[in-house]
Amino acid sequence: MAASTEELDCKQRMIPRISLHNFDERKDEISTQILHAAENSGFFILEDQISPSVSEIEEIFHIAEKFFALPESVKAKNPFKRLENAGWEMNSQIRPSTGLPDQKESIQLQYHHRNSAFWPSDEDAPEGFKEATTSFMEKAHVLSMKLLSIFAVALGFSEDFFDKAHIINRSDAQSTLRLLHYHDITGTQFPSSYWRAGAHTDFDCLTLLFQRTGEDGLEICPGREAHTSFGMGDQWTPVKAQTGEIVCNIGDMLMAWSDDRFKSLFHRVRCPGVGEHQHARYSIAYFNQANEIVEIQGPLGKYPTMTAHQYIRDAVNRNYGQIEKMRAESGNSAE
Repeated sequence: MAASTEELDCKQRMIPRISLHNFDERKDEISTQILHAAENSGFFILEDQISPSVSEIEEIFHIAEKFFALPESVKAKNPFKRLENAGWEMNSQIRPSTGLPDQKESIQLQYHHRNSAFWPSDEDAPEGFKEATTSFMEKAHVLSMKLLSIFAVALGFSEDFFDKAHIINRSDAQSTLRLLHYHDITGTQFPSSYWRAGAHTDFDCLTLLFQRTGEDGLEICPGREAHTSFGMGDQWTPVKAQTGEIVCNIGDMLMAWSDDRFKSLFHRVRCPGVGEHQHARYSIAYFNQANEIVEIQGPLGKYPTMTAHQYIRDAVNRNYGQIEKMRAESGNSAE
């Protein structure tokens, strides 16, 4: 079954669509399609996957809606902790590209913390929250490792190279499930400088993004040739939301690991204006980040070796250091 592409705007930017039907029998064909997308688009859309299924994706969105409907006082019992990449935050994530807070709230969860204070307690979460989110993480992780095995072989590593680098039940695991809720802004006209999520790249190896039909807004932009750069073009392409499909994008960590062969591109979520669909938008992202002690270096040795822990810290400082400096100079403390 051949991959297809969609023409998504007047400038004819293409985002590959790749079917995972009969994955084991078609792995060579699927691998060729995914690698071409990673080298040229940075983004691709998966369909026909067995797991997580459409019904499982719908269930996790239902759980997310229930969580975000809780009183702020309850959600705030698990505040976001940047060094742990875990917890709940609202209207506090400031992107260097905008200098303004994203118009959203989110909770970030890590599998190995599921029985700790970094997760909402059973009393402070919707019924079945922990079971549903951990099950979804397990399924997203299995799919992620199938995909990452393709990149491992292409880079000359063993097929299970990234599997060994992403062990989510270890205490130094960094992979994260993020539930996101963009507020209902019906009747509100935000200035053009406001975004539901400002332009950014992901720091991880590979992101699996789940969206719901009708809740559009995601846009991507080519133009980045090195994982250390802020290179951004001016051609933004909308990615239509469809329940059951999985939008995948390469992250900075894999871009570095591939000596910049695979592209981690900027993306954003647009604030709809009055007259557009301004109701709440939900999305769910699974970020594959290597365990802290894993060493990152590409086969060509383009960049110095560093641990995944240090890579994430450097990426945070590189992207948010200027924001923190501005806050300090203005007398405002960091979130």
